[in-house]
Amino acid sequence: MRRLIPLLLLPLLGSMPAHHRPCEAPKVDVSKIYGRIQYVDSFPDYKVEVVNSFSDLKVQVVTSFPDKAGKWEIVTSFPDFKIQKVESFSDFKIEFVDSFPGPTGQ
Repeated sequence: MRRLIPLLLLPLLGSMPAHHRPCEAPKVDVSKIYGRIQYVDSFPDYKVEVVNSFSDLKVQVVTSFPDKAGKWEIVTSFPDFKIQKVESFSDFKIEFVDSFPGPTGQ
């Protein structure tokens, strides 16, 4: 009987909406990640992995007017978002660029 119960529940998991399925994290809307950014070691809003290719967001570090997707002004206080750089298990991946910041089309 114990082996039968998981088999009975399997069709129910397939019919659940994606936001209710276990072990599936919702995708972050990276087009809204811009503004004043503070790097932290704990309690971040998002965990990011810095990569050289296949990123979710191309980031341009600016000193003023971080008003579009991917434009980040790095600050030490009063941030819009707190970001923790990690090696794995990130919420999304970023790539630093000198021009044309924003979400990638992947």
